[in-house]
Amino acid sequence: MKSRIVRPVQKYDQKGKKNKKAGARLDQTQPLRPVGTSRTAAGRPSGETQPMRTAEIRAGYAGYRRSVERRREIVQTPRSRAQSRPVKQKRAKRSWFGNLISTKSMGAEDYFDFDLLLVVIFLLGFGLVMLYSTSAYEAEVELGNDLYYFSRQALIGAVGFIIMIFISRIDYHIYGAFAAEIYAVAMVLMVLVKSPLGITLNGARRWIRLPGNLTLQPAEITKIAVILFIAYELCRLGRKAYKMEGVIQVFVFGAIASGGVLFLTDNLSTAIIVMAITCILIFVSHPKMKPFLIFIGVAAVIAVVGIAILAVTAANSDNFRLQRIISWLNPEATADSGSYQVMQGLYAIGSGGFFGKGLGNSTQKLGVIPEAQNDMILVVICEELGVFGAFVIFLLFGILLYRLMFIAQNAPDLYGSLIATGIFAHIALQVTLNIAVVTGMLPTTGITLPFISYGGTAIVFLLAEMGIALGISRRIRLEGE
Repeated sequence: MKSRIVRPVQKYDQKGKKNKKAGARLDQTQPLRPVGTSRTAAGRPSGETQPMRTAEIRAGYAGYRRSVERRREIVQTPRSRAQSRPVKQKRAKRSWFGNLISTKSMGAEDYFDFDLLLVVIFLLGFGLVMLYSTSAYEAEVELGNDLYYFSRQALIGAVGFIIMIFISRIDYHIYGAFAAEIYAVAMVLMVLVKSPLGITLNGARRWIRLPGNLTLQPAEITKIAVILFIAYELCRLGRKAYKMEGVIQVFVFGAIASGGVLFLTDNLSTAIIVMAITCILIFVSHPKMKPFLIFIGVAAVIAVVGIAILAVTAANSDNFRLQRIISWLNPEATADSGSYQVMQGLYAIGSGGFFGKGLGNSTQKLGVIPEAQNDMILVVICEELGVFGAFVIFLLFGILLYRLMFIAQNAPDLYGSLIATGIFAHIALQVTLNIAVVTGMLPTTGITLPFISYGGTAIVFLLAEMGIALGISRRIRLEGE
């Protein structure tokens, strides 16, 4: 028990001054505060600061929860309230494959896009087969295990598939409630690439080291973060997003993410994709088309003029990106250096013919094309399976994009529609750019082919995007409900 000290009570006169004549008696005493206890400036004992801090923390948490609830209300805004003109939305019909798989009658259950799920499974399976065919020789020579790339991709793909199924059961409106936090986390992870946690692979510093000899590429997270956050911002702004101020505000958020990818991870190709996703989402949500057509025309003219100037003035530049552009403009002159990979890829495509040399019979993959299992895997597919094999790949991606478009058109609210549109834009851009690069239509950028090329982080987050799209499809109302 703490000791208490007793002292006489000082008497005061009517004017508030001490009365010196009044003697102190024993009965005029008062207990003092316990020894070791101080008072704050406000007159409260210091022991009360902890409850006050707890109350402040609880109040802050309650305010944060209210903010999250407001965000969820924003992303649940119907299309007719969010768009400038009402959109007549028809109820969706289940496809023939969905009817074949589903054992329940129409209207007795929520819709689920089995077609999208089937296409993803086909792409994953086909990608594993072609990955083994492409990488077996190089993995055996360099690593002593011809199954090295195949086994890692299969394991990561299995984990990603489980994640996809799990995400498909989550209400996608939750992503809108935490879209700002996801965006901030993506930016922080890209900053960590410049810290001691960042590692350099193949001359590029774009990864973070994780426990268990694993790596993480933050740029892949940024793609999903931008899709979720830009879609949320467009819903939050509502009709303000149609004005110049709203467009600039959304564009700035996309530019910040794109600049982070470029300057923090030194990844120009992904930065272009992130910025393009932002522009596509703004274009899709905006009621007017003419300003965007003018912008595209002006940008195309500037790009052509810039490339022409670079071709003349930057011939002796040491910048590797400028050298790629110069090699692309004149590939024959740099066939043994800058355009070596692209030229060898064209030889592989040409030698494959219509039906190819047969699975596993490619010669260009035998150490001629470096890192063929990454961004140049399509040329091995064309050499072994011919134009017919490439057509099958394009057909699968076409079905995948069609199903994403279907989900975007039938989503129950604007936020779900914009997310599906952003995923559509991501897949379409990446496939188109990869095809354009391997055929020599664009300079080399290092963009991989989704679901086919080797890459752990890429496959996991691609499957996460498919899970989000499947989650949106669960909210689609069937005809007859």
